[in-house]
Amino acid sequence: MKPLIVTFAGVLGAGILAAACAPVQPMEPPIQDGPDQCRASAYQAYVGRHRSTLPARPEGAVWRESCTTCAVTMDYNPRRMNIVYNDRTEIIESLRCG
Repeated sequence: MKPLIVTFAGVLGAGILAAACAPVQPMEPPIQDGPDQCRASAYQAYVGRHRSTLPARPEGAVWRESCTTCAVTMDYNPRRMNIVYNDRTEIIESLRCG
């Protein structure tokens, strides 16, 4: 029975070492502290403009576009920028984190 345990331990140890050497890709950019984690302040100039004038979403950014009467989930994500526009005119009414 001991050779089986030693063999299992050796395989387990080799697997851990191999995993430790593998490159790690971050899933998302690191979260920054503060109330403006989604960088909504950088886009406030778009409030009052048509939603088609928004630039392309930067890589790694999390945006949610929804109309003023659209249903959205109530989950809170400080890194997500919520872009709320008028459902008839498509004019942006607010940009905020959450």
